[in-house]
Amino acid sequence: MTSRAAVLGALSGVRDPELDESLTELGFVADLEIEGDSVLVHLRLPTYFCSPNFAYLMVSDAKAALMAIPGVREATVVLDDHHASEEINEGIAEDKQFQEIYPTQTLGGLDDLRDLFRRKAFIARQEELHGELVSSGRSREEVAGMLLRDLPPSAETDRYLDRREELGLDISPEAPFMIDAAGRPIPEDAMSQHLRFARMVSINIEGNAGLCRGLLATRYGLPKQEEVATR
Repeated sequence: MTSRAAVLGALSGVRDPELDESLTELGFVADLEIEGDSVLVHLRLPTYFCSPNFAYLMVSDAKAALMAIPGVREATVVLDDHHASEEINEGIAEDKQFQEIYPTQTLGGLDDLRDLFRRKAFIARQEELHGELVSSGRSREEVAGMLLRDLPPSAETDRYLDRREELGLDISPEAPFMIDAAGRPIPEDAMSQHLRFARMVSINIEGNAGLCRGLLATRYGLPKQEEVATR
């Protein structure tokens, strides 16, 4: 039988598209049940009015992650306490696309939205890693000229490379570290402006994540650092 650890491990790879943190880190996993080769997961969000497109992406990605677990033949993901729970839950159960559920709210699905937030996540993780490198004693000029092979092994490096690979950007050892979200190297005279923009993106994501944690804790009476609730 599938283990609870395997289910949580799969869900830890599913991220809130706007906050770039996993469902388990954010405390969005409310409950899970395993019975034979079937898994049932309940998700909860910080507010009743969280955007339906973000909610759909998370529920859909969670179901796909569960179905990828060896031995799982049936996966059900239920979104609780949301104004669009009924529509989203029914749509996901029937494997519908978002535009089939909300035909007037999107043109061409959610690919563009997902790509936008992946690019923001990439820029934020780059800024985070840049700050770590400078804090470790490297000069800004040295960091600006680093190649991927020069990056030290760390959790920050792994997250940065993961986000970079998601966008289909070059992750070969000889590739430059500092590039924009389109994969273009940052010119020396544009580096300061790029880093200011990256810091602004990073602060925005961090602030939204903190707000969502607080709202979730208040809504459900949870400890603010709780990652996964058990009922």
